Amino acid sequence: MSELVKAYILANVKRGAEHKVAEKIRKMKEITEVLVTYGLWDIIARIEAQSLGHLDKIITDIRQIEEIEQTTTLIGS
Repeated sequence: MSELVKAYILANVKRGAEHKVAEKIRKMKEITEVLVTYGLWDIIARIEAQSLGHLDKIITDIRQIEEIEQTTTLIGS
């Protein structure tokens, strides 16, 4: 069994949509934690994926949420 790919995605969203977007992300099965934050980023979410290809699909799905304006992804080892 291969190890999971662990990553964090940080997102900026439209003003006032932070909690709505956090709830949408929280419903994804690969997401293990979602926090609404203050500072440069509005939301941080922890992802556990089966592979880099699977991680790419999850990130693509998150980026398609209408209220998200910008993201960055951090992959851990």
